[in-house]
Amino acid sequence: MIDVVRDFSANSMTGRIRSGSGDPAQGMATGAAGRVAIVVYDGVGVFELGVACDVFGNTDLTDLGVPWYRLSICGAGGTTVTADGGLRIEPPYGLERIRRVDTLIVPPTDRIDELPAEVFDALRRAHARGCRIISLCTGAFILAEAGLLKGRRATTHWTECDDLARRYPDVSVDPGVLYVDEGDILTSAGSAASIDLCLYVVRCDYGSDVATRLARELVVPPQRDGGQAQYIDTPLPALDDSSLFADTITWAQEHLNEPLTVADLAARSAMSPRTFARQFLAATGTTPHQWLQRQRVHLAQRLLETSDFSIESVAAGTGFCTAGNLRKHFSRILHTSPQAYRRTFQHRNG
Repeated sequence: MIDVVRDFSANSMTGRIRSGSGDPAQGMATGAAGRVAIVVYDGVGVFELGVACDVFGNTDLTDLGVPWYRLSICGAGGTTVTADGGLRIEPPYGLERIRRVDTLIVPPTDRIDELPAEVFDALRRAHARGCRIISLCTGAFILAEAGLLKGRRATTHWTECDDLARRYPDVSVDPGVLYVDEGDILTSAGSAASIDLCLYVVRCDYGSDVATRLARELVVPPQRDGGQAQYIDTPLPALDDSSLFADTITWAQEHLNEPLTVADLAARSAMSPRTFARQFLAATGTTPHQWLQRQRVHLAQRLLETSDFSIESVAAGTGFCTAGNLRKHFSRILHTSPQAYRRTFQHRNG
């Protein structure tokens, strides 16, 4: 039910990868701030627009220690845009601004049939010159209408996936993930998944340490993997002292360097292993074993970025025990090696 997303790194803003390059580290940013544009139109979703502005346009993020993105809001024809809920927006730039940006963000609208042809033309031109294009929620319909998703894998809000597949049969629609990275085009699922995709892009551009600190500033979870199911029976419990299940998760995150089994976690939650596994899957959309492996890989990312520990020491400190085991799981989840990841990101945190 859960198909792991292709975690090839999003294109960097100074050196882009092409689909099939095989090494996501080759496309990661070198730390230079890039030019980002959000295109707006009538009916644009305020939530997704706000997410993109808060992540890419927040000028108060100087304490992150990297040059931040430079954001522009662009509209067609220099006219006022009416967003959903009646909010009126006066875009300071026209679509010609898109010609000079490195990343273009396409938020959703419920009035796609009313979009001017010049919006689709601008998207096609941006893609042709190598611009990274990101759609949020049902913004995938706009990319599909522009012909940019032909032969590609994409996602959108789970309630709209069937419609996207029906209207655009040449698109491989995946309803079971939070976001999909196809190299130069990235698509996200429903509204909250916009946060996950934007943080993922920051992580690809600047590393997990910067992305985690940004998430802390925004008071959101630092990382939900793209392969996590969109729709789960219940949300992950709040991490407070009143939740025994949450206490188990917190405890496990603090003991990732130790041998941990599903039986260990179940015992701490006062459940049988079978009940714990069933409730964990319902709450998180993934199994306890898969969750543990990904948490260990995330810890390994941080250690590779911020320390000079040998690969063997990183393996021991993250519960993988051996360097070979670390390489296997690191490559399976991130599609790159620990050494390549360290070469890409370590200098940014020095």
